[in-house]
Order: sequence, then structure tokens, then C-alpha cells
Amino acid sequence: MTMNECSVATGAQLDPAVALFHSLSDGTRLAIATRLAHGGEARVADLMAELGLAQSTVSAHVACLRDCGLVQGRPQGRQVFYSLARPELMDLLAAGERACAKQRLHTLRQRQAPFGATHRAGLGERRKASLPG
Repeated sequence: MTMNECSVATGAQLDPAVALFHSLSDGTRLAIATRLAHGGEARVADLMAELGLAQSTVSAHVACLRDCGLVQGRPQGRQVFYSLARPELMDLLAAGERACAKQRLHTLRQRQAPFGATHRAGLGERRKASLPG
């Protein structure tokens, strides 16, 4: 494949992805989206209790997610039940969780490795190579 055959998305083509990731870049909005992905629909009151946040905070973030088209509301009487508007978001969130879990595991393994073990092993190999043989 030559450079001319490879198409790279630029500018306006990336706008939807930028909006999607920007809306999920806030920790509170990501927590709300993750909660809706795993626990199904919820009211603002439910999200407040589960996330330990003020009503105004949850409402503002739910409104942002709704305006971005990521969350939809289902009115029932005087209450509104929110859910993910697009099922593919569950796959995106799951992929993000797997990537974070792999990174945490990698970091943990690095911390558990004996200090200098890799360095010492390299020195041992160099010493063997330098011995007359």
C-alpha cells in the first residue's frame, strides 16, 4: 500500500469522534455513561445517590450527554429515566475498560519486578560474553 492509497480522516471527518470523546473525557460524564451501560436506565436521583454528587451536577452532566446524543430520556409521570441512546457505546466503554485494565496490570508488573533485575540480567550476559572462552 502506498501513501496515496491510505486515506486519513481529517478536519470535519473527525468532528463526530472529537465530540464523542470530548463528552466522555469528563470523569463525571464517564461515570454516568458507565453506570447507564452496566446498570441500565436511571433517574437523576438514582445517579445522585450512586455517585454521591449534587443534583445540579448530575443534571448538568446528563444534559450534556443528552445534547451530545449519547443519552436519551424516557419520561414517566413526573420523572425521567435516562439510558444510553446508542448501544454501540457499551462496546466502546467495554473496550476502554479492557485497555485500562491491561495498562494497570502492566504497571503493577513493572512495580513488582525486582529493582534492577533486567539491568542485572543484561550485565550478566555482557560478563559472559567478555570472558575468554
